[in-house]
Amino acid sequence: MQQIVVIGAGAMGCLFAAKLALAGHAVTVTDVDQARMATIAGQGIDLALDDGRCNARVDARPAAEITGPVNLVILFTKGMHSAGAIASAAHLVDSGCTVLTLQNGLGNTDAIATVFPRDRIVWGVTDFPADLHGANAVASHGQGHVWLAGLTQTADDRARAVASALDQAGLNARFDPAVEAMVWDKVAFNSALNALCTLGQVPVGRLDCAPARRIVGLIVDEIDAVTQAEGIAFDRARTMAKVDFALANHGGHKPSMLQDRLAGRRTEIESINGAILAIAARHAVATPTLQTITDLVRLGEPA
Repeated sequence: MQQIVVIGAGAMGCLFAAKLALAGHAVTVTDVDQARMATIAGQGIDLALDDGRCNARVDARPAAEITGPVNLVILFTKGMHSAGAIASAAHLVDSGCTVLTLQNGLGNTDAIATVFPRDRIVWGVTDFPADLHGANAVASHGQGHVWLAGLTQTADDRARAVASALDQAGLNARFDPAVEAMVWDKVAFNSALNALCTLGQVPVGRLDCAPARRIVGLIVDEIDAVTQAEGIAFDRARTMAKVDFALANHGGHKPSMLQDRLAGRRTEIESINGAILAIAARHAVATPTLQTITDLVRLGEPA
């Protein structure tokens, strides 16, 4: 049994916290939403999967009240909150814990590295769908995976241990040293699908049509050009295969960007699409489709 802290009680944070708790780990969830924390502490996390429903009991408390020993911290906040969230766990540095990020977008590892040593940071991607219902209920339908590695080679052993723990919890996790390219696959995937779902206010399956596929293809082509300029080993075909998989298997899923828009919250548009546009500008790479889609999402952001 490991002592695990999940920072961020959104859909993904609740999904992973519940699965790890059901696998026998001692899981503590922390979030700035105190009402949600109270509900989770009192009622646990209700988890709905393809094979049924269950309840996972986890601890929930403010970050300042969490004490060691801690084996693993998982950061699952939105990208714009990464710096503040990881700073709230700075008192856990001396525990020697590993820190994992599977967050969307770019720049999350840099935020973590301002607090925790880089040789203790593990990063990666997941394509698990998760939809939050109320304060403590999360649904995940369809297959998902996790791929991860150490941020540095000296962290790879930690990454293998984390992958093993997640895999044993039914999260289909694998160590993959080529995770940087996979992070860019996910960024490209989210830049296209999340933004289009948000603009159309539709679940993923509604993008399985010629107009949406045409726009997705143009965005991925532009990101391919950005990654070439940046020297990233981006695989366009693999990204498009993941798009096809999502359209076929996650049809009813509402991406977190859409969920934020429907709830009147700020989206992660800047840490996903905006981050790519910044890199494109640095290399003078033209990204007209991505720029237009991003600006349209920006128009709907809360003032």
